[in-house]
Amino acid sequence: MNIKAVDHSLLRSAINKLLPQIQRLTGRRLLIVGDVGLDEYVMGEVRRISPEAPVPVLEVRQEDRRLGLATNVAQNVSALGGIPLLVGVVGKDRTCDELKALLQEQHVPVDYLVVDEGRPTTRKLRVMSGHHHLVRVDYEHRRFLSAEVEKRLLNQVSALLADADGLILQDYAKGVVSERCAQELIRMCRKAGKPVLVDPNRQTPAHYYRGADLMTPNRDEAYDLSGLDFDDLRDRGDSLLQVGQALLKNLELKSLIVTRGKEGMSLFDGGEVVELPTYARQVFDVTGAGDTVIAAVALAWLAGFTLSEACILANFAAGVVVGKVGCVPCSQKELVDYINQVLGVN
Repeated sequence: MNIKAVDHSLLRSAINKLLPQIQRLTGRRLLIVGDVGLDEYVMGEVRRISPEAPVPVLEVRQEDRRLGLATNVAQNVSALGGIPLLVGVVGKDRTCDELKALLQEQHVPVDYLVVDEGRPTTRKLRVMSGHHHLVRVDYEHRRFLSAEVEKRLLNQVSALLADADGLILQDYAKGVVSERCAQELIRMCRKAGKPVLVDPNRQTPAHYYRGADLMTPNRDEAYDLSGLDFDDLRDRGDSLLQVGQALLKNLELKSLIVTRGKEGMSLFDGGEVVELPTYARQVFDVTGAGDTVIAAVALAWLAGFTLSEACILANFAAGVVVGKVGCVPCSQKELVDYINQVLGVN
């Protein structure tokens, strides 16, 4: 594969060209299918250790509820100007009601969620002192859907697919993405001529994603999913190249984006690897940054940007959200403002 490195001067030139075209993201309709959940935060200060056990005592100052898992992808799509069509599985409980209320606030339709009364709506409670996590408590059932619930989910996707520009499969290994579900979604999209983008999970067997158009793992996920021996690759300078080639071949992917945190992204596309840098920024919390990346990439790609251009926009969008705490979206205005800030435009 030919490797092309994009330096910061080329990146600035490219983003100057793309900036006036960002409004093209508006109105793109994206199906988002995957695990959904509610993120709760209890935040405060630790000033002492408990006399009952050697644990910190948190003096609570603030409580917050936010959209998590695939709902964060959906709110990013909405904030960036797209129209999210969210399909996931919720329980019949208070968490579901709270989740729906938050989705509606972010202009994400709730009509396509599938209810499974035998399953709680996933909820994650994070207890934090400042920017530091003290503990996380998960309320969830990590198991695959019943055949009946999975059928209802697939039928919902089938009913929406004709009106969508593409589909994001968002996997958090909570049970929605079984092999049958993933492969049926990919089959339906291929038949309808709609691209499938996958944000994978390292706990899911890689072959579940076979045949997708694009996958966006982070570096560690890419190594785990490649099936290659990490110990053998660790000290090789071309290890990521080998991992990317293995994923493309084994999973029959058309393209691959490997996110590498502060080092940027590696785009494997058309026999070429494009190394895209990112701009340094103070990082408060990387939670949800991958959700922002796939939302931005999908919208830009489906709006007619090249994958390289889509990655550049996604890098800047991720730069916005890592400067915040928790799962928060990047709006189209925030994206434009941050790009202008980097370019030195007042």
